Order: sequence, then C-alpha cells, then structure tokens
Amino acid sequence: MKIHEYQAKEILKKYGVAVPDGIAATSVEGAVEAAKKMKEDGASLFVVKAQIHAGGRGKGRTKKNNAKGVILCKTIDEVKEAAESLLGDVLVTIQTGDEGQLVQTIYVTDGVDIKKEFYVGVLLDRANSKNVIMASTEGGVEIEKVAEETPEKIIKEWIEPGMGLQVNQARRIAFALGLEGKALKSCIKFIMALYKAYEETDSDMFEINPLIVTPDDEIYALDAKVTFDGNALYRHPDLAELKDEAEEDPFELEASKYDLNYIKLDGNVGCMVNGAGLAMATMDIIKLSGGEPANFLDVGGGANVETVKNGFRIILEDPNVKAILINIFGGIVRCDRVANGVIEAVKDPEIADKVKNVPIIVRLQGTNAEEAKEIIDNSGMNVISAVLLKEAAEAVSKVMA
Repeated sequence: MKIHEYQAKEILKKYGVAVPDGIAATSVEGAVEAAKKMKEDGASLFVVKAQIHAGGRGKGRTKKNNAKGVILCKTIDEVKEAAESLLGDVLVTIQTGDEGQLVQTIYVTDGVDIKKEFYVGVLLDRANSKNVIMASTEGGVEIEKVAEETPEKIIKEWIEPGMGLQVNQARRIAFALGLEGKALKSCIKFIMALYKAYEETDSDMFEINPLIVTPDDEIYALDAKVTFDGNALYRHPDLAELKDEAEEDPFELEASKYDLNYIKLDGNVGCMVNGAGLAMATMDIIKLSGGEPANFLDVGGGANVETVKNGFRIILEDPNVKAILINIFGGIVRCDRVANGVIEAVKDPEIADKVKNVPIIVRLQGTNAEEAKEIIDNSGMNVISAVLLKEAAEAVSKVMA
C-alpha cells in the first residue's frame, strides 16, 4: 500500500527522522493558512508539492495550467497561485503515463537551503532474503537511472536477519557518501532511525530522494516515498487508515473488496487463474497465442461461485476484453466444483448479458478434471473447454482471429 509524501513524513518524524516542516491542504484557503502559520514559525521560503502516488513530480506538468508538480514560492501570494494552479488539475509525470493523476491534495513545506543531495532507500533484497540499505551520492536522480548508467555509485549494506542494523553499517554508509564532522554524525543517526521506521511499520520500501545536507550540516529527508506490505496491515490498523482510495485503480480497489489479487494490464484477453505462478504462465500462453493479457487475476486456492462471479464482474468492466481464459488447477478445490461455479456464474443475469459476445475458454486440471470437462461441454453455454495448455492457447488463437 502506497501513501502520500506528507503522510510518510509524519511517520518518519515519530521515529526521529528529520524532515522539513510542512502542512497538507486540500483547498487554496487551506494552503494559504498553512503558509501563514509556517511564516509565523520562521519560514521564509515555501515549496508547494502536488500529492499523488507517482514519482517525477518535480519534472511533471499539469494538463490545464502547465504547472510544475513542485513549485518554489517566496511569498504567501505565490503559495496561493501555486495552489490554484495545482488543485483540481491533472499532473502528468514519467510514472503516471499520459493520463496523469488528479491533484486533490498539496503539501506546503519549508523551503530549506541545500548544500548536497543524496539518495537513501531501504527495501527487501529478495535474491538474498535480507533487507538492504542502498545509498548514492546521486541524489535527486531516479535510482534506476543511476543503477543503469553508473552502478558503481550505489552503496549497499545488507542487514543480517535477527541482528538488525548495526551502527558501524550506518557509519560505513555515511563515510561512503563523503560526509564528515557534524554531517557524518547526523547521517548515522538519520539512517538508524530510518531503518527502525521501516522495520517497525512492516514496510516494503522507504525511499528518501533526496536526502539533503544543509549549509549548517543538518540532515533532512526532503522527499519520502513509503510502501507498506499489504499482508501485514492487519497489525497496523492506524497505517491502513492512511490509504487514499482516490489514488487507487478502481478495478484493483473493487477486487480487493473480494480478496482477489487483480492488476489491470493493457491487453484484450482477460485472465482468471488460481496461483501467481500459474497466472504468469497463463499470460505467457496468451502472448504466444497472439493475444495480450488484459489483467492479472489470482482468485486464490478456494475458487467458488461467488469468487468466479466477482472475477467475471471485474474483468468485464474492462471494455478492451475480447475473450476470457480461465485456467484453474484443482488441488485445494475440485475441478467439477469450479466448472459448476463457472456455469452458474455465466448464467447469472448480470454476467450473462456481458459475455454474449465474449468467448470464454476454461482449462481445468487436477482433481475431477474429466468430470469438469463434461460439465463445461454439456452446459450449452458459450464456454470452450480445454485440458492442455496447448489446447487453451489454440482456443485463444481461434477466438482472437
């Protein structure tokens, strides 16, 4: 689960990670009041930042007003103008694609002076099954670009499970960034606090880009990107409440209500599968057959009538879907039960009208697969049965021709 920058910084502050002062606002009036309050507290410069779940905001532009996603302001009047140019407009960045994202919240922050910029991130290195801290002197630049063009500029420290981050590891990172004196000590403290925040919130990623050093050698997180492990949110109801549904894909949001793992893609063949590995193989089969997957949809091990109905409902909301491939392995659940569930779902009035012109290919393997094929073949519905993946691929090719 992603959260906004202003929310991420509130969490960081609780763990002692230094961030510039800032106030979120959802209206022009709110932004002006925030700037006035910050000026009373000593701020002389302001930065107004669009709050969307996408990176590249500083280089992005809004569609209507052609405003930058991050605007430096010297006066309260300029803060007002910046708020007017961002709120209610659609910001397009390198990560949003051409459709962009609607700006509904902005963040007014203290404009601090910058002497140096760095990158620091914490995430799970799945190849090594360890958390890793990555740092680079190339702050303010996409870390993917740094990794591709100058990988030698990325510093890594792996944390041993059960031991936690050691002070000497944080010290090595700070030294590698070329820091010394007060800045070195502040950076060590910063990294230790950042890792504690990452670990205790069950996060997938904490990314600070840039981490800055001020002229008086203070360290701040100028920007913060945080992603939580959705499987651990039951332990953090306070964090779960930070979810901004307006920023979520509506299809994925709807699927989550039914415990379905759904990701929308740009293709024309809808997929309904149980198991992530089988889903990946199914998408490969679709591409090999000349189609393009319209989604990733994992219904889990216990596929039943309601699961299949909800899966159909979500897949068919995508107008690009021209065919649906259901590929279920009957291990936990018997294939004949899945077959009956598919037929019952297709007969449902809400679904039936939508699938009249959308061929459905069903491949069921595992327990009672033969009985399941008979149920599909004798249903009289617009459903095509397949036993082998090859048969499913050929059926997809035929209906897409």
